[in-house]
Amino acid sequence: MQIQTVGILSPGDMGQAMSDDKPLRVYASVLNQNGLKTIAALDDRSERTRQLAAAANIQDVGSLTQLVIESDVVLSVLVPAAAAEVAKEVAEVISNVAKQILYVDCNAIAPQKVKRIAQLIESSGATFVDASIIGPPPRVPGRTRIYASGKQADEFQQLRNYGLDIRVIGDEIGQASGLKMSYAALTKGLTAIGAELLIAAHRLGLDEQLWEEVSSSQPELAAILTRSIPSMTPKAHRWIGEMEEIAESFKEIGLTERIFYGAADVYRLVKDTSLGKETPEKRERESASHTLRERPLSEIITILSDETAPN
Repeated sequence: MQIQTVGILSPGDMGQAMSDDKPLRVYASVLNQNGLKTIAALDDRSERTRQLAAAANIQDVGSLTQLVIESDVVLSVLVPAAAAEVAKEVAEVISNVAKQILYVDCNAIAPQKVKRIAQLIESSGATFVDASIIGPPPRVPGRTRIYASGKQADEFQQLRNYGLDIRVIGDEIGQASGLKMSYAALTKGLTAIGAELLIAAHRLGLDEQLWEEVSSSQPELAAILTRSIPSMTPKAHRWIGEMEEIAESFKEIGLTERIFYGAADVYRLVKDTSLGKETPEKRERESASHTLRERPLSEIITILSDETAPN
C-alpha cells in the first residue's frame, strides 16, 4: 500500500488530559512538508483544537468515519488513558465501512495493553503496528526515533521517506511499547525522583547544601536535572498516566510497581501547581515575544514546594 494520507488521532485537547499536543502537531507538520496529507476528525472539538490543527495544516474532515474512509494510515498519539477507548471507536468505524487501513498505536502504554488493542483493531479487519516515540518533537533530524514492531511494521516504515526516523525492531506486538516503557522509566522516572528529593531538601532547609554537593560530585546528574525539571512542569499531567503504565508493565513481569506509582504521585502534585497549569502555547508566545523569563531551577523547586505543601 502506498501511503498518501495520514489520519491523526488526535491533534488537540481531549478534555484537560490532551492539553499538550505540541509533539503531534510537529509530526503532522513534518509529514505535510514532505508531501503527505494529514487529516483529523474535529467534529465536537474545541475551538482551541481547531486552531492548533489549522496551524499545523491538518485538514479537518469532520467525523471519525470520514477520517477512516480517507486515510491510508491512522496514527494514534494520545494520553495513555484514552488509547483503548479511542481504538474501540475506530475499530467500530472500520468494521462499518469495511476499509483496509493501517492503525499505528504510538501511545506510551504497557505491552499487555497494546496487545489487547491490536486484537481489537485486527478483529475489525485492519492491520496494526505497535510504535513508540523516543526523543523530542522532530524539528532537528536524528534526535527523535520512532521504534516499530509488528508484522506490518515495514509498511509503516514508508514514512521514513517523509521525514520521520522509523526503526523496525521486531515483528511482535508489544516490543516497541516495552522499549518505550523501559526508556521512560529511566528518563521520566529520574525526573520525578529528582523533583521530589529537591522539594524535600527545600523543606528541610538544605537545598543550597544539597545542590552544591550534587553539582560537585555528580555534575552530569546536576545538568540533567537542570534541563529536565523545568521542561517537565507543563507536561506533568500527561506523565501521570505514563508512569502508571510503566508500573503495570513492570508488575506484569514480576517486578515492583510501587516505584512508578510513586512517580505518578509526584507528577500528580506538579499538575495542580501554577507551573503545571501553564500551556505550551503560552510558553511559545512568551518565548517568541522575548517576555519568557527562564526561571532558575531553585525558583521552580521553591514554587513546587510552596504550592504542594500540606495545609
